[in-house]
Amino acid sequence: MQLQEMFVGTAKKYSSKIAVYDQATGKDIPYARMLIASLILAKKFHKHKGKYIGIMVPTSAGCMLSVIGALISGKIPVMINYSTGARENSIYAQEKCSFKTIITSKKLCDKINCAHVDGMVYLEEVMPSITILDKLGALFKSKLPTKMLQSAVNHGDDDETSVILFTSGSEKEPKAVQLTHKNIAHNLINVPNVIDVNEKDIFAGTLPLFHVFGLTTNFWLPLSLGCSIIAHANPLDYKAIVDSVKKYKITILIGTPTFFYGYLRKAEPGDFSCIRYALAGADKLTEKLRNTYIKEHNLEILEGYGATETSPVVSVNVPGANKPGSIGKPLPGVQVKILDRETDEELSVNEEGKIFVKGDLISVGYLGDIEETSIRMHGGWYDTGDMGVMDEDGFLWHRGRLRRFVKVGGEMVSLVKVEEVLNKLLPEGVVCCVVDVPNPTKGSDVVAAVATGEFDRKKVLKQMAKDLPAIAIPKEFYVIEDIPLMGSGKVAFREVERMCRERQANGKK
Repeated sequence: MQLQEMFVGTAKKYSSKIAVYDQATGKDIPYARMLIASLILAKKFHKHKGKYIGIMVPTSAGCMLSVIGALISGKIPVMINYSTGARENSIYAQEKCSFKTIITSKKLCDKINCAHVDGMVYLEEVMPSITILDKLGALFKSKLPTKMLQSAVNHGDDDETSVILFTSGSEKEPKAVQLTHKNIAHNLINVPNVIDVNEKDIFAGTLPLFHVFGLTTNFWLPLSLGCSIIAHANPLDYKAIVDSVKKYKITILIGTPTFFYGYLRKAEPGDFSCIRYALAGADKLTEKLRNTYIKEHNLEILEGYGATETSPVVSVNVPGANKPGSIGKPLPGVQVKILDRETDEELSVNEEGKIFVKGDLISVGYLGDIEETSIRMHGGWYDTGDMGVMDEDGFLWHRGRLRRFVKVGGEMVSLVKVEEVLNKLLPEGVVCCVVDVPNPTKGSDVVAAVATGEFDRKKVLKQMAKDLPAIAIPKEFYVIEDIPLMGSGKVAFREVERMCRERQANGKK
């Protein structure tokens, strides 16, 4: 069953229940109305030529309806990142996927100063064009029996592409990842098998839907279960999100460590008492952040792991099977193996190497990039580009991106490990990022970008020396007040590295 057919089944079953509490518009939208609206949009979208249709809308009912409407109309949504370089990302997506139409919002484009791109269609102009006949036709269609309606909407093979998502571009040019209906369905089926989520849960919809973490866990997962979603267009509006947790009694809060830090600054004791599960991914959850939530809110954040190419969840810690510091056990139906970095020999437990993943969650590849697809995906296995360890109990431990290991004086240094040590020593909530800069004799030097200079550097360096070899100790601290982040909340390593190398070249701190 394809995702739009799944939605039809949920919408028919929970017709009177509120599907989305849209904080952007203040509207509470029942499943029945979501179904009618998606049928109307499907008819509008069908008129646009081409297999693909771009979607650049913040997390909201409008974005969700656009995705569902696109699928019902037989088109494949291409999700566009508007958080950085929206216009450039729009043009890049159009060229990469060979399409023209982009569904977006005039309000969003004005807010982020995104100039018009040829092919942009604004939702503010689509809505007034909806006639009474459009509404009546969709209403009549929505009343069809469930199976008849599922057959009436576009439907096909589960191996067909359901969405195009772009990799973060934090390390190199974004790749167009093709995720099938089967890929995303793997997560929708198996996450509830390991974490007790059901139709009674209320999800915080805070993550952007152009990122797979948000698309699957904040959108398709709750919709597949018949849950309500509290949609927030701005993931950085931490106060509003904390307030909505209390107001709507949110039970499932999923986000990146950066966002959890933000909530912490705005929350009072008791604010998170309604939350059953808090889950973090997309970046390393620090021990300090985990312990602070337990101490101040009696809430343990469960850490998981995934990638755009894995739809995204590969593994997750769950109540009763939680090893803090690890990224949990693989989901049912997911195979993980660890290979030697140089020989590709499969390693035993507790031996560090490259993480490879296999299962129905793995993408079919990158659109228009056969070479990169063949490098990363072969024999059903996906090379994550991450380093890790599988322990004797079947828990996976993440050691960082292979690209985030550097050679210093002939020795391999994990920049993620340096960040972990530094994070424990910095003031509460200070974002840091460790990168490398060129050294003519040693190849590279390790340096740290920090969001504030208000700490005792000599003391921090002395303490770091207790846990790290001399070659891994940062040679410089560069203060960058607004460390650049991706829309998902991950640090934009490539941009931070560029800024640090620029400062090194100019002799600035």
